[in-house]
Amino acid sequence: MRLTILALLLLLTSFAAPGQSTAAQPPTEDLPLDAYLALLERIAPAARNGAETFLAASRQRCGRQLTVQELRQAVADGAGEPVLMAMMRASAQRDAALLQRLSNSVPCTGRR
Repeated sequence: MRLTILALLLLLTSFAAPGQSTAAQPPTEDLPLDAYLALLERIAPAARNGAETFLAASRQRCGRQLTVQELRQAVADGAGEPVLMAMMRASAQRDAALLQRLSNSVPCTGRR
C-alpha cells in the first residue's frame, strides 16, 4: 500500500510535460474536484474513497468544503496529511470502523 501511495504522490505532483519544468506550468487550481478524484481513482480506488471520506469529514467537522488545491496539498506535502493517508489505507483494508474513528480526527486548518 505504501508503494501505491508513493506512486500516487508522484503522479499527482508531476503534471509537467517532458522537457518542461514544473515552475513553468500554469497553476492547476482550475482542476475540478471530480477530475482530481478521478485521477486518484486511476491510481487506486482506495485513494479516492479515502479522499472522499476525508472531504466529507472535513466538511462536517470544519463546516466547509476543502478546495482542490487544499486536497492536493494534503496528498502531496511531505508524506501526506497523516489522517488522509490513514483513511486511504483503511479504505484499502475496507475497515469501516477505523474510517469512522479517523473521521473524528480530521484537522480543521486553513481558511474558514
